[in-house]
Amino acid sequence: MTSTQATMTSFWENQRVVVTGGAGFLGSFVVEHLRAKGCQQIVIPRSKDYDLVQMDAVQQLYRDAKPDLVVHLAARVGGIGANQANPGRFFYDNLMMGTQLIEVGRQRGLKKFVALGTICAYPKFAPIPFKEDDIWNGYPEETNAPYGLAKKMMLVQSQAYRQQYGFNSIVLFPVNLYGPRDNFDLKTSHVIPALIRKCVTAKEAGHASLMLWGDGSPTREFLYVEDAAQGILLAAELYEESVPVNLGTGEEITIRNLATMIADEVGFAGQIEWDTTKPNGQPRRCLDVSRAKQLFGFQARHGLREGLKKTIQWFHRNNKSLREVTF
Repeated sequence: MTSTQATMTSFWENQRVVVTGGAGFLGSFVVEHLRAKGCQQIVIPRSKDYDLVQMDAVQQLYRDAKPDLVVHLAARVGGIGANQANPGRFFYDNLMMGTQLIEVGRQRGLKKFVALGTICAYPKFAPIPFKEDDIWNGYPEETNAPYGLAKKMMLVQSQAYRQQYGFNSIVLFPVNLYGPRDNFDLKTSHVIPALIRKCVTAKEAGHASLMLWGDGSPTREFLYVEDAAQGILLAAELYEESVPVNLGTGEEITIRNLATMIADEVGFAGQIEWDTTKPNGQPRRCLDVSRAKQLFGFQARHGLREGLKKTIQWFHRNNKSLREVTF
């Protein structure tokens, strides 16, 4: 038996699955894992064909695709700078996509809806590690609150629709993702791809120093993208409640130590300096990941350094043809 055959399960063989955002960073890995599990009918809506912010486009997607299961990964999102520049757009677009996809799914008798929330939904000063039961105990960090709150509304909708209509949906809250195929555009990328690109560029240019945002003190937790894809599909197959579930590793690292680790991996030996006039973002992020393990057996396989090595190798192979992301 091949490794691919071993990962196939009968659950996926006859499922017709829509993966919104399936051509994107995380979505591309989810689609690959679906195919490895034996799923033959996968629909990946493209934004040029279906603007999921618009209700008529959502209705058309359901008519065209006739899905049994929807995995909603599409999002309008970026790093701190992009969040600061687009608070209104990030709120509206993410809110409307999630709300309308769930509502039309309910109307059409969809078997299951898998929604991806965000770590940005947690309160700014949530106790560490973040437990799912604390998700409502405070306001999110200001720079990404509009995005985080818009995504968190899917949790409210999931619970309300299960209670009133018996609609089967789940909402997962992944920590910061990274890995091959990520967005490395410095204007819109998240911290790991931004640091990789900055360190590689500084090394190639022979710079003696590198300036980074904030003071380096915040902590973050990172989940390798293939682990995230595996967790999402495990939950899609095995989890049947609307109680929120974290996806992560349970390990945190300071941005300062992360920058040092990435600089070491790419061979940048210069000085790292910090622009303290720039925002830090949320002070700490680290998840309690016990619920995912208990409910559907998910546990991340990649340690941070291993995942960074794979991501940096991919960047070196592809940095001449990287996509640029604008809003």
